[in-house]
Amino acid sequence: MKKTLLAEFTAREGAEDEVTRLLLDYARTVREEDGNLAFDVYTKASHPRAYWIFEVYRDEDAFQAHLKAPYGGPFNTALAPLIEEDASVLTFLDPLT
Repeated sequence: MKKTLLAEFTAREGAEDEVTRLLLDYARTVREEDGNLAFDVYTKASHPRAYWIFEVYRDEDAFQAHLKAPYGGPFNTALAPLIEEDASVLTFLDPLT
């Protein structure tokens, strides 16, 4: 079964450009993972500092491989001081069909 999630966070005021730069670089890397099916980055139209990342992995094993990738830790370390939350808020999704 595919592993699908939504990651959400809010950039601190003035950090939007740096957050966007980090995210776009990270997205290019994640999309190259064998088990990644989607890594789509959005900002909320009514609140451009609110970022939403829609992620889909082939299965649980692919998601676990993503979590263990060597570039995830440095990305999260760089992102942490730039966002309002302590970390990304993750919502795991189940398909209806």
